[in-house]
Amino acid sequence: MTTPSLPNDIPARYWHRLDDGRIQCDLCPRDCKLHEGQRGLCFVRQRKGERMVLTTYGRSSGFCIDPIEKKPLNHFYPGSSVLSFGTAGCNLSCRYCQNWDISKSREFDRLCDSASPAVIAETARAYGSNSVAFTYNDPVIFLEYAVDTAKACRRVGIHPVAVTAGYIHKEAADEFFAHMDAVNVDLKAFSEDFYHRLCVGHLQPVLDTLVHIHAHTDCWLEITTLLIPGHNDDMEEIRRMCQWILDHLGADVPLHFTAFHPDWKMRDTPATPAATLRQARAVAMQLGLHYVYTGNVHDSEGGSTLCPGCGRALIVRDWYQILHCELDASGRCPHCRHAIAGHFDTMKQSFGNRRIPVRLHEA
Repeated sequence: MTTPSLPNDIPARYWHRLDDGRIQCDLCPRDCKLHEGQRGLCFVRQRKGERMVLTTYGRSSGFCIDPIEKKPLNHFYPGSSVLSFGTAGCNLSCRYCQNWDISKSREFDRLCDSASPAVIAETARAYGSNSVAFTYNDPVIFLEYAVDTAKACRRVGIHPVAVTAGYIHKEAADEFFAHMDAVNVDLKAFSEDFYHRLCVGHLQPVLDTLVHIHAHTDCWLEITTLLIPGHNDDMEEIRRMCQWILDHLGADVPLHFTAFHPDWKMRDTPATPAATLRQARAVAMQLGLHYVYTGNVHDSEGGSTLCPGCGRALIVRDWYQILHCELDASGRCPHCRHAIAGHFDTMKQSFGNRRIPVRLHEA
């Protein structure tokens, strides 16, 4: 399947003119103020003349078919596959970024695939994927492209999914999350100091986004925290974070603790021990969170979905492979009939640990 050429620059939303002649971007809390030709920190939103444009519309860093659990989304049609793609740039500057070659790219020749929203949706359907995920870099910075693609996906019965750090202003969040069926938000730490030092951002806007998604949208929400030794793995901080989640979002929002590996500007920091993830999971579950997972380590127990009612393992995972599933299509435990939070159907088979690169013209 081929796609027609697309314009590189399209009008961007969420900006206003300042009295001093500059244009301010209102998409995210960075509030970048731009003279002619300047780009925001994200690098993809640029002032051209008296308007702002998105420079990466229709341009992708590549497409892959992944298991939905890799996003990670363990309660959104588990066992299904998702067509994943991203563009370039990011509105945070995390020193440990695991996708830095994409998110920190300043070279648009990395954007090798041109794809219209309709072609992306049709490709996902042709490959039998249940969802399309905006991932690899943060999709809020290409909001216009993501929203158009989400609309095209929904028209053909494909679920739009976002993987984001949640660093976005409320007005833009209203539009963005209204078009998503599921989202995983990367809550990087529960410390303003961490956000300031390691991400060049702030914590509160992310907490505001989480509350907004939970309280004001129909979007299914899961949270991921990458634990980095010596920076955000203190169990008292983790306890405060879990208590905040419990108080503001409830016990049913799944939480994923994942392992850091040395990358980007933090190559001297050691990888996260599996024991740290297991300890964090135990803290979260003791506080009362129902669904807590470990990731980036081989831990079948930490990857399994337990029933909050009777404690049975209802979905047993080995990495992304589902070995056993007892849930019925309504998402209830067959033993005690407790309703498991999430979106489920009758799973015919698990997509497993595969990762399949996709060129759109092959669909």
